[in-house]
Amino acid sequence: MKKNDKLMCLLEERQKNEIKEMNRALNEFQKNFQRPETRREFDLNDPQALKKDRPARVSDNDPRCTISGMQKFMGEDLNYDQRMKFQKEQLREWSLQQQKDWKNALADQKLADDLYDKFRIEIDRKIMEEQRKEEESRRAVCTATKNFNRIQAAELDHKNKLEKAQKIKDDMDEITCLLRGDFLSENPAQAIGPWGKHNVLVNRWKGMSQEQLMAIRECQKEQALEKQRVREQERRRDAEWDRQSLQAARAQLLWERHQQRQNQVQRRHLDAVNAALSQEQTAKNIYLKEQEYSNIPTEEFYAQFNTTTR
Repeated sequence: MKKNDKLMCLLEERQKNEIKEMNRALNEFQKNFQRPETRREFDLNDPQALKKDRPARVSDNDPRCTISGMQKFMGEDLNYDQRMKFQKEQLREWSLQQQKDWKNALADQKLADDLYDKFRIEIDRKIMEEQRKEEESRRAVCTATKNFNRIQAAELDHKNKLEKAQKIKDDMDEITCLLRGDFLSENPAQAIGPWGKHNVLVNRWKGMSQEQLMAIRECQKEQALEKQRVREQERRRDAEWDRQSLQAARAQLLWERHQQRQNQVQRRHLDAVNAALSQEQTAKNIYLKEQEYSNIPTEEFYAQFNTTTR
């Protein structure tokens, strides 16, 4: 009897452990594969639905902000806080950079001043040395200069007499040349320089000819046409850039819509898989309850033990 009691206790303990393990596995499965957010109707009972929902107005350029929606009015600025935060951060960075630049400039100025002081001291020393040498050489030069000046004075007197006579002769020749030259006679060819007709002598120029004036006007017209052509090219380039920007924005919008459709398809497929797993788990539980664990001991089974003295 003791052996049977012990066997029954072991069987009962084993059954409790199996039930506990099954409950644990069931709770683990529900925790991993049957979470509340995976239910089909979870979006109706989600406590965070308002936080997850898309706001009625995302930005000033939100296409959903129509006139009838009354989500956008004249003078509003949705990004005011973000812009002010960015501007404050930018001002702070500029201020720090200016302080850093000012400190670096002061350090550079101090270093430059030190180097300049050392350089001036060295220069002053060299200057004093050179002045001493120069003073010695000046004394020697003065002695030689006195002797040389005495010789040059005699030669200078003779040279001055010759130059005076030559200057009188040159003046007379110049007066004769001017009286007979092109300047006083106002010859137009006198304005042409010695290096060609494009080299004009300003002090002899009598004005531009009609051919030269016409050439200048034609050049100005060509410059105006060239400037107009450059402006037209810039206008076309700006238009092409605007067109490419618009095409890029449209492509980005189409790609976002395509991503949204793919997410919806994946969500529907996941819901279908979860529903199939739920049905399979339900069928398994019914089978275990009706087939595997249907033979449950009754009171009559336990009553047949300990009925005799043996």
